[in-house]
Amino acid sequence: MNRTELVKQIFDKKSFLCVGLDTDIKKIPEFLLKEDDPVFAFNKAIIDSTAPYCVAYKPNLAFYEALGVKGIAAFEKTIKYLKEYYPSHFIIADAKRGDIGNTSAMYARTFFEEYDLDALTVAPYMGEDSVTPFLGYKGKWVILLALTSNKGSHDFQLTENVDGELLFEKVIRKSQQWGNDENMMYVVGATQGKMFEDIRRVAPNHFLLVPGVGAQGGSLQEVCKYGMIKDCGLIVNSSRGIIYASNGEDFAEAAAQKAKDLQQQMAEEL
Repeated sequence: MNRTELVKQIFDKKSFLCVGLDTDIKKIPEFLLKEDDPVFAFNKAIIDSTAPYCVAYKPNLAFYEALGVKGIAAFEKTIKYLKEYYPSHFIIADAKRGDIGNTSAMYARTFFEEYDLDALTVAPYMGEDSVTPFLGYKGKWVILLALTSNKGSHDFQLTENVDGELLFEKVIRKSQQWGNDENMMYVVGATQGKMFEDIRRVAPNHFLLVPGVGAQGGSLQEVCKYGMIKDCGLIVNSSRGIIYASNGEDFAEAAAQKAKDLQQQMAEEL
């Protein structure tokens, strides 16, 4: 999915919501455990109920890898289901890969050839040769970690060099020599608030993937105030706040309502 297609989806649906499929078998409704594949059964119900209100889905690989072969099978079935029944939705693999060049090339082959996904989160801290193998796929997106929403982000990302430049600013500035706003996005946590102004000074046109709205307490209104651009430029993710809205038999309906509430707020911001 290229940028034009993504922007069209956002304005057609009046939504820039991404639903994070961080599916923990220990948190899904107990009655689903009798299913042959409880994780996929949960994902399918969440997808069917939330699809009208979002433009993207983001399965987090850690939650699938934790279950070994069965988890990977559930991930693969989830991807296949999305591609068959919801082909207009943007699919992000939240895997945070990044290694020396030949290893990154294999990660790129996995997610962009084998699974044919739209985007992959990538850790940029090994530098250019760890990122560029992901950028060689037409129509695919690399989403670099820039300024994350966790408490520990302050340990490194907000440290200054001798010129007063913060590390996350250097990552964004330097990486624009490798890719552009047609194939690269940045992860910026919703809890960073007014710092979106600093992000936009360095990356005025790039799309930002924004986790942290919902369970982590980020403000959608603040994100939009400081981070939105003329073609939106935002994909805002909510995971736990949507998919675990209920652990009863109404879990899918509760998830749909949470997604709808966010979509309506997004429509106002757009």
